[in-house]
Amino acid sequence: MNEQNGYDVEDLRVGMSTCYGKTVTEADIVLFAGVSGDNNAVHTNQEFAATTAFGGRIAHGLLSAGFISAALGTRLPGPGTIYLAQQLNFRAPVRPGDTVNATVTVKSVDLKKARVVLDTVCRVGSTVVIDGEAMVMVTSSARRNAKANISSTAQP
Repeated sequence: MNEQNGYDVEDLRVGMSTCYGKTVTEADIVLFAGVSGDNNAVHTNQEFAATTAFGGRIAHGLLSAGFISAALGTRLPGPGTIYLAQQLNFRAPVRPGDTVNATVTVKSVDLKKARVVLDTVCRVGSTVVIDGEAMVMVTSSARRNAKANISSTAQP
């Protein structure tokens, strides 16, 4: 593992996994609505939300999906990870006060391109609320070393 950049592509193996957990608060929902501009009443108005199929307020789906990003960017592969693609299936609602656990698991590693595909799953308790797949670009010790070698030989 590269201390500054998390795991390099050379360190990753199929099956490696980590989890990021977060309890969704009232503040999270209000702040996400403000930042995203999504003020849909199903998220912000209990009286309206009570009349929907959900019977009450739910968190924004992309707020919960953001916990996948947190797992990727801070844990596995970690700092230096760049999102290239994310496929999401929203399976069940997340409500204020629910704790969402986002698990990412390495599915495939392309050393040459420094690309990694990961299975992504968010659960509240044992209920899958989101599942899907991410593709990310990761750091590479081989590329870093090659650049360092070029730099050191180019200096007078």
